[in-house]
Amino acid sequence: MKKILAGLFMTGAIAFASAQTISFDKTTFDYGTVKAGADGHRFFTVKNTGDKPLIISEVKPSCGCTTPEWSKDPILPGKTAQIKVGYNTGIKGAFNKLIEVYSNDPANNRSVLYIKGTVEDVAGAGTAASQNANLTVAPVAVATAKAQPAPEQVAKKTAKKAAAKK
Repeated sequence: MKKILAGLFMTGAIAFASAQTISFDKTTFDYGTVKAGADGHRFFTVKNTGDKPLIISEVKPSCGCTTPEWSKDPILPGKTAQIKVGYNTGIKGAFNKLIEVYSNDPANNRSVLYIKGTVEDVAGAGTAASQNANLTVAPVAVATAKAQPAPEQVAKKTAKKAAAKK
């Protein structure tokens, strides 16, 4: 019985040791400072350092401002593929987003990638302050109106006046 258990354990250890393994050229991509509306696409390189095909099943961004693209084809042992990540550079200010990568790597089926940077406004183009600085205010004519009584009230007053004259 001990030999059977030892044999199963060794078979499991060998099977686990010979598997697909995911690795990345980098796990954080720093955009630095980019202009609003600039190309927000960057690439992460994925490598299969194992000896079985690696399959990336899903790539999930943390929000809708980040869009990933990847191949559903298996990455063969020793080969690489790319994950294209797009950030919406129309959103101004600092950003730090995570992207979850799910694969069939038994030791690391969920990997996390990060993108970060700052999107700055294009100088003098389209800011509310620069648009408001060029506005002129035209004088506004104010009309005044005297409140008018409702038609039935006018009819009652007229009837009372006519009755009083009689």
